Amino acid sequence: MSWVLRGPAQRFEPREWFAGPEVVELALAGDIGAIRYVEPRPLVCTAPRVTVRSGPDAAAEAVSELLFGETFEIVEVKAGFALGRSLHDRYIGWAPFEALALPVTDPTHRISARRAPVFAAASIKAAVLHELPFAARVAGVMEGDFLALAGSGFVHRHHIEGAPVGRFAVAALFADAPYLWGGRSPDGVDCSGLVQQALAAEGIALRRDTDLQVAMGEPVKFAAREAGDLVFWPGHVGLLMEGDRLCHANAHWMRVVTEPLADVIGRLPGAEPAVRRFS
Repeated sequence: MSWVLRGPAQRFEPREWFAGPEVVELALAGDIGAIRYVEPRPLVCTAPRVTVRSGPDAAAEAVSELLFGETFEIVEVKAGFALGRSLHDRYIGWAPFEALALPVTDPTHRISARRAPVFAAASIKAAVLHELPFAARVAGVMEGDFLALAGSGFVHRHHIEGAPVGRFAVAALFADAPYLWGGRSPDGVDCSGLVQQALAAEGIALRRDTDLQVAMGEPVKFAAREAGDLVFWPGHVGLLMEGDRLCHANAHWMRVVTEPLADVIGRLPGAEPAVRRFS
């Protein structure tokens, strides 16, 4: 089979596209020349939380995180790690291959609690097998007050019902969560992961890193900012709350805090922060 390239080479964000030099995905066959093209294979995360790294090495820098039940489409396996892309935000990295499996059934519910225990039986007195973080995706059938998970384990209905409605409710759920580079859960989260999860509650899909997120949304003049806007600095972002306060995961406090925006600006001198509105 031959491919006809469509004009000059286009730039594809390497954090979101398998665009070479060693791996080029089949979807780019008409745009990027390669000896071999690969078709991403969808797998799902089977661990509560899995760090996605910059390389196939447990010591490589964390770049993001997979949560239980999320899809990770892979193109290569090396040294026990799979190179893949998170389906929820198209972010690419390396995850432990042993924490991935072929999808068996589509998710039916999402964890709505900050952390949900998975019981060995349909009883709150049963042994806890493990815990699942907020936003993990699960599949199962309701049996009384419990969701019987596909595979094994039971989750109480109160931990899959009543999900936070809106960005402010999610921000409250993440209050005091420890700061963790690459994290996306209340067990550990970074600045871009926090706002990504907050806006996801309203069906708004944000990209993973701050420089990718700031290119989205509607630009707003700093003086016209409102609660609900995202405020950006180079390498940092937070959610503006009522009273001109900023909710953000940050390395200064090493946790998620809500504090006066003026205090944050005072610690981050330089150009006026950029404001983006998402609605």
